[in-house]
Amino acid sequence: MNREEELFKKRLKDLASAVDRRGIVVFTDFMNLNELNIFHSCTREFGYVSYQLFGGYEHAERQIAAFLPDALSYSYDFPIISLKIRPLQKKFAEDLSHRDYLGALLNLGVDRSKIGDILVGEKEAIFFCEEGIAPFLQQELTRVRHTPVLVEEAAPDEIQVTEHTEVVRGTVSTVRLDSVMSVALKASRSSLVSLIEEGKVFVNGRLVTSNGCQLCEAGICTFLLCFCWELPRVLVLLFHGITAADLPEVLFGFGMCCIGALGLFTVARVAGSDGRPAIPRHAVG
Repeated sequence: MNREEELFKKRLKDLASAVDRRGIVVFTDFMNLNELNIFHSCTREFGYVSYQLFGGYEHAERQIAAFLPDALSYSYDFPIISLKIRPLQKKFAEDLSHRDYLGALLNLGVDRSKIGDILVGEKEAIFFCEEGIAPFLQQELTRVRHTPVLVEEAAPDEIQVTEHTEVVRGTVSTVRLDSVMSVALKASRSSLVSLIEEGKVFVNGRLVTSNGCQLCEAGICTFLLCFCWELPRVLVLLFHGITAADLPEVLFGFGMCCIGALGLFTVARVAGSDGRPAIPRHAVG
């Protein structure tokens, strides 16, 4: 754990202590995958308070934690508001990506921890932010790239996440991270090194910056690969020693939806007659 992660862990402990002393609900900022992994790894250290996680909608990737006192005597709401970015003239609007919207927000001087998920749709986007900065964003965000935009509060029925999945099979000679990614994303291993080194790849919520990371030593394992928003979230199931070439077979589940939110993919596994796990008869997305 590096110094930045140690400081984040200390911050969590300080918030939990404040809840215990003052008896009020305290919130973190939006946490990314790596920070959520650290959060879950140290929950026993502040087990004297309870907590809840929420990111504005179900299965949100970036989430806020609410630390709750034992004797909570009042109701509370997460300080999250959803805003919609839409072009002033849809006919002349550019096709904007997640990166475009995020860049426009950060160029206003807003810290990334104040912004949650950004759900990109056709010519518009919905994003989540801490309610304290919502008026500022509504007033100051007037352009994304070359497209004039309007920012307004999003109605709850506008936040709709529809999952679409795709199954891809492949074989790898090694369970190194870059090897598995090359099959999942249909790209060369060398072209994926920069993604890994730039801190855009997470394995089971943990940031990995080494392309030589071994994902599984033996037997059967599952793990979740998460990339930046331009790439899909991938759930991988590795099988060792069941192919003719004695190579692990990889079953990938891609989960993306029409507005950019990422879904999960589940695999039904059936044991073989000899007791070893067999190739799945079916997979359900």
